[in-house]
Amino acid sequence: MARVINFSAGPSILPKPVLLKIQEELLDYQGSGQSVMEMSHRSDFFMGIIEQTEADLRSLLNIPQNYKVLFLQGGASLQFSMVPMNLMHKYHKADFVITGEWARKAAQEAKRYGEVHIVASSEDKNFNVIPKFKAKDFSSDADYIHYVSNNTIFGTRITNFPDVSGKVLVCDMSSDILSRPIDVSKYGIIFAGAQKNMGIAGLTIVIIREDLIGLVPNLPPMLDYKVQAEHGSMYNTPSCFSIYVAGLCFKWIKDLGGLTEMEHLNNAKAKLLYDYLDESYFFAPTIQNKNDRSIMNICFLTPTKESDKSFINYAEIKGLINLKGHRSVGGMRASLYNGMPIEGVEELIRVMREYEDLQR
Repeated sequence: MARVINFSAGPSILPKPVLLKIQEELLDYQGSGQSVMEMSHRSDFFMGIIEQTEADLRSLLNIPQNYKVLFLQGGASLQFSMVPMNLMHKYHKADFVITGEWARKAAQEAKRYGEVHIVASSEDKNFNVIPKFKAKDFSSDADYIHYVSNNTIFGTRITNFPDVSGKVLVCDMSSDILSRPIDVSKYGIIFAGAQKNMGIAGLTIVIIREDLIGLVPNLPPMLDYKVQAEHGSMYNTPSCFSIYVAGLCFKWIKDLGGLTEMEHLNNAKAKLLYDYLDESYFFAPTIQNKNDRSIMNICFLTPTKESDKSFINYAEIKGLINLKGHRSVGGMRASLYNGMPIEGVEELIRVMREYEDLQR
């Protein structure tokens, strides 16, 4: 059957060239006579894969030398535990900005290990805005500050975090990492699940400044950044195939022209859809403040729940899948991650116009 256009929030659409490369190498990776799924993680073939994958990620993000790159498992959700376990060492306190479900869950988990201070939250507005906060609002005695850069469920993002130099800034970038250039040196830790912008489920990438490693002794080894770093992310068998796919995605981004070009393409895709939503009489974006709008996850509604459901069914018939919004928001959600081609957005808008015309 023909391939559908997949707007899933994750696992997400992969770039077609990446899928074709996987297909080409699936049975025989570069003359090894075996699939990456079969080979030893200690083999020269896989060591070449993981080393090149890290090198390409370092190149894309311009990661400073005093940062380690870890290829871990357990999803970004496990980092909700690992971060406080490893960083709550002096004050046993962390500051949180709560802009969505994943920030809320991370704060809840951190309470197991110390005090949590909520600096700002938009929970009372169902997370449809980014709350206001300034650098002076953060505690002087917090071991770290945690925030989520892009909110997958609600379709918002933080574009300008205040300068908190001197403090340890931790960012969950699961749904927008590699969508644009960032200054890694501003962060103590960046973590992200791979299954949205970097590949497939099963891999979590952690970028951590070296001075934050080994602050807390006697942690369970699998949950200790020091152990993971000392073993090159191979304390146990890593998620080999996920690392391989991530490496292909990194090469694909580099071939496109890097993160500057990736940002240009992502902005163009989001602008197309938001421009249509702002003009439509039938469809409407859920996020009204344009500065708060995510370019990765665009949430929108029709006039009624019934017409939401009807449109989703209509879109599926047309080959557009996974447009149903999260139950916390309802309506529709179009996830426009790196792998989504601009032609997919154009087809979505065409189908929306077609459906809109049928309602007149």
